[in-house]
Amino acid sequence: MKKAPDSVADLAPPVTAEWWTQHRGYSPVVATAIHSGHMARDAVERCFALSEAERLREEDPFTEFFIRDVPNRIVVHRSRFEVDINRPRDGAIYLRPEQAWGLNVWTCELPRRVIEESLAIHDEYYAMLKSFLAGIERCHGRFVVLDVHSYNHRRRGPEAEPMAAAEAPDVNLGTFSMDRRKWAHVVDAFAEALRAFDFPGGPLDVRENVAFQGRGEQARFIHEHFPDTGCAVAVEFKKFFMEEWTGTPSVETLAAIRQLLASTQPVLTEALETGR
Repeated sequence: MKKAPDSVADLAPPVTAEWWTQHRGYSPVVATAIHSGHMARDAVERCFALSEAERLREEDPFTEFFIRDVPNRIVVHRSRFEVDINRPRDGAIYLRPEQAWGLNVWTCELPRRVIEESLAIHDEYYAMLKSFLAGIERCHGRFVVLDVHSYNHRRRGPEAEPMAAAEAPDVNLGTFSMDRRKWAHVVDAFAEALRAFDFPGGPLDVRENVAFQGRGEQARFIHEHFPDTGCAVAVEFKKFFMEEWTGTPSVETLAAIRQLLASTQPVLTEALETGR
């Protein structure tokens, strides 16, 4: 069992101008945190109508911390409000409120040059991802990608009732874009490992395609380009590990989630092997 972080500072991702960072190890398991980022270019920052707190509420803070024990991992450092890696290219910039939970993201119309530079990040990310996963495929034949996110469940306000538990599992597995029958042995083994983990406060409620269905661009891209060898699972953690309106985390709960994901790696590796 890893030592829990001593403070919130231990949880913080690096402050960097890099678009993303990637780590490569010898494992068929890959984890990504593509909505973890909060950084944006100066030209984008100047156009934001949203405060940092408003942006943070719709980003996925601490998901980078969740996946630190996975040898193969990719963390995007750019805010989804600059460019959303998990949306198709033609919808990756939130130009209208209906694309961003009704939020008015911008103070003015974005210059074409700013949009093009943001979309270049999207293009380069998917070129990198394809090459990265092709390397995993060469080494292992098959692989699984844990596409890790988090989601809000108190959208009506900090004092309002949260979403009903029936509609908001602790962990939502999104499998819409995969051939579910082909990868059942992987998804089912992963779900059971999550449920069986000795989580503080009791077992986690883990369900599939309830709050989200895994319709994001990254999972779709992986299943399109690696249809026989790549299994991408969208893993959405309800923000029970933090106060979503203030951003204040529970250090102990975050450490437990990190340990939880680390514990599933041998299970996923075995499932990939037995399914050959």
